[in-house]
Amino acid sequence: MRTKQVNLLTSLVAAVLFSFSCFCISRMTQLSNQLINCRNHILEFKDNILHLRNKSEKTHQELSVAFSQIKNQFPGREHLSVHSAEKKVDENGAGSKLFEVLKYFFPHLRKVDRIYPDVILSKEKTGASFALGISTVNRGNHSYLKQTLTSLLSRMALSEEKDCVVIVSVADSNGEYLKSVVDMVTKKFQRQLRAGSLEVISIPTFFYPSTFQDKPSTELSQRLHHWQMKQLLDFCFLMLYAQPKATYYLQLEDDIIAKKKYLTQITDFIHNITSNNWFYIEFSAIGFIGKLFKSEDLIDFVQFFLMFYKDKPIDLLLGEIFRIKMCRSGESPEKCLDRNKDTHIYYKPSLFQHVGTRSSFSEKTQYLKKTLRS
Repeated sequence: MRTKQVNLLTSLVAAVLFSFSCFCISRMTQLSNQLINCRNHILEFKDNILHLRNKSEKTHQELSVAFSQIKNQFPGREHLSVHSAEKKVDENGAGSKLFEVLKYFFPHLRKVDRIYPDVILSKEKTGASFALGISTVNRGNHSYLKQTLTSLLSRMALSEEKDCVVIVSVADSNGEYLKSVVDMVTKKFQRQLRAGSLEVISIPTFFYPSTFQDKPSTELSQRLHHWQMKQLLDFCFLMLYAQPKATYYLQLEDDIIAKKKYLTQITDFIHNITSNNWFYIEFSAIGFIGKLFKSEDLIDFVQFFLMFYKDKPIDLLLGEIFRIKMCRSGESPEKCLDRNKDTHIYYKPSLFQHVGTRSSFSEKTQYLKKTLRS
C-alpha cells in the first residue's frame, strides 16, 4: 500500500515537472519571438533614422550649395548682408532668445544650441513702425512673389518705406528656389535692400518635427492637414523673427496685391482709434491675410498657435483665441463680437486682394478673391 502511494506521488511530481517544463519552454519560445520582433523593430527604426539623417544631410548640402552660389554671385554688392547657416547673426542674442519658446513645444529642439533663421539678405533693421511678413514656398511654374513685392513696395511713400521692413521668409528646403528668390530680389529691389526695408530669410530644416519628413500620405485630407500645420509653423517662425523689428506686425502672403496708399490708410486708421485696447485688426477678410498685430503681443499669439497647431488652421485658431480671451462663458458669438467691437476691428473695404490661383498646397486651386477699389 505504501509503495503504491510513493509511486502515485512520484507520478504526480513528474507530471507537475513535465507541465512546468512545457510551460517554461513555451514562455521561452514566446520570449524568443518577442526578442526577435524587438530586434527587427530596432533595425527598422535604425534604418528609418539613417534615412532621415541622409535626407537631412542632403537638404543641408543643397542649402549650403545655394548659399555659396548666392555669395559667389553677388560678391561686390556691399549693401547686401549675406549670411550662411554657419555665420553668426544677431551677435547679442536678443532676437534668438525669442525662439527659445519653441523648445517648450518641440522636444527635438531642446538639444539645439541656437534656433534662428538663416538670414540671407538683411541690414538688420530695427525700430520701424511696421514689419510686413511674407512666407513663400516653391509653387513650381507659378510664382506671384515678384508681383506681390512690386505691389507692396511701389504703393507706399518713400517716408513709409523708411519706416517699415518687408520680410520674405523662404519656407522651402529647395535650395534652387531660395537662390531664385534671392536672385529676383537683388535684381529688382536694390534700393529697398540698401535702405534695409527688405529682407530675405530662410527657415532651417531642423525646425520642423521629424513627421514632416515622412512620406506623404495617400489621403488627400491628410496631405491638406499636413500643409495647414506646416503653414502655421512657417507663420509662427516668421512672427518670432519680426517681433523685435517694429511696433506692429502685418501678416501677408506671397500671392496678393495691395491697394494704393494701403500703408497710409493703415497708419491713419490706427492713429484714429480712440482706444489702444484692440486685440488685432483685419485689413482683409480672407484667411490670415492682412491681419495686423501689436508686436508686443506676438509671443502670446505664437504660443497659442503652437499649442494647437495639429488641431486647426491658423486663421481658425485666431478666432478661437479671441473667443477664449474676450468672450464670457455662455455668451453667444454675436453678442461677444458686438461687445468687443472696439477690440476685434474690421477695416472696410479690404486693402489686399488674393490674386494667386495656384495655392501653395499643390492640389488646391484658389479662386477666392476680394476685389479692390483703387
